[in-house]
Amino acid sequence: MPAVLGIVGSPRTQGNTHILVSRILEGAASAGADTRLLMLGDMGIRECNGCHACWKGLRCSKNDDMNAVYPLIAKSDAIVFGTPVYWYGPTALMKAFLDRFVYFNCPEHRPKIRGTRALVAVPFEEKDPKTAELLVNMFHRSFNWLEIEPAGTILAPGVGEKGDILRERAILDSAFEAGRRLLRGTNPD
Repeated sequence: MPAVLGIVGSPRTQGNTHILVSRILEGAASAGADTRLLMLGDMGIRECNGCHACWKGLRCSKNDDMNAVYPLIAKSDAIVFGTPVYWYGPTALMKAFLDRFVYFNCPEHRPKIRGTRALVAVPFEEKDPKTAELLVNMFHRSFNWLEIEPAGTILAPGVGEKGDILRERAILDSAFEAGRRLLRGTNPD
């Protein structure tokens, strides 16, 4: 069964990002995927210090929750990265998480993630879609470098207050459909 890992980079539970990523995972589950949701706000993931221990075949020098997440990422056929826009970038939670993907940047670990599909989900308070451009570009450039296959972006402008996204039926329907289509072309085990 194909696996989809949802990552919520917002510190809010049941907030707009959590709701949006959950809706994408519901769509993926309806298409037969095994889904799992991680709330970065409930985890202890520290910053990468660039020691490259992971490149030398050693365990990451950070003794934190990311060490348990690496195998989940490697087993995933697709990953949903969800973060609100904070000062035109991702939350600190999501940035620390993404920085730790240096683990997959070495030749030994690259095959573990190469070809994984990735969907980006971005709710934000401002109404102008350009608000998310820098954030989305950061993800796509990172995906390109890591040989991850971009599978789309779901933007949700104008949702600043907790739960605002629940009024955006078209966005939630789009998110469900994006999740449903996320693994097309992936053969289940």
